Amino acid sequence: MKTSKQDSNQREEKATYVWLVLSKAAKSVEHNALLSISGLGLGLSDFAVLELLLHKGPQLINVLGKKVLLTSGSITTAVDRLEAKKLVTRIRDPQDLRFRVVQLTPKGRRVIESAFIRHAADMEETIAVLDASERVELVRLLKKLGLFAAARLQLDKAQS
Repeated sequence: MKTSKQDSNQREEKATYVWLVLSKAAKSVEHNALLSISGLGLGLSDFAVLELLLHKGPQLINVLGKKVLLTSGSITTAVDRLEAKKLVTRIRDPQDLRFRVVQLTPKGRRVIESAFIRHAADMEETIAVLDASERVELVRLLKKLGLFAAARLQLDKAQS
């Protein structure tokens, strides 16, 4: 039995179908990203920490953990591992000596700059199917969806 164009459009309008397609696409892109990162000799959390430090500069360890979505224990373990490899160092926060700031070492900067160039090229190959205007539109739509979904969660949380 053939489905008509109208049936196909109606299916594509359903939220469950959008979620399914979004989920499958995200998993495929994520798998490409993970292969890229593992090919660089870094784990995902190590890469995330180094990349954030490269692009955002030194960070308080607790802020760093929140930004790369790691728990307090996991970010400490990741920073310990990176510090053992001499890729990052911890210094006391000059404004509040109770806190530690994590920053790249010169070796860490060299490693992540090289790794990020390779990763960016791998991601360009993965996303090459979309032209510039399609990428801009996709980002706009994903942000719109993500912000709405996050707001909906906050509303549900507030009502609980």
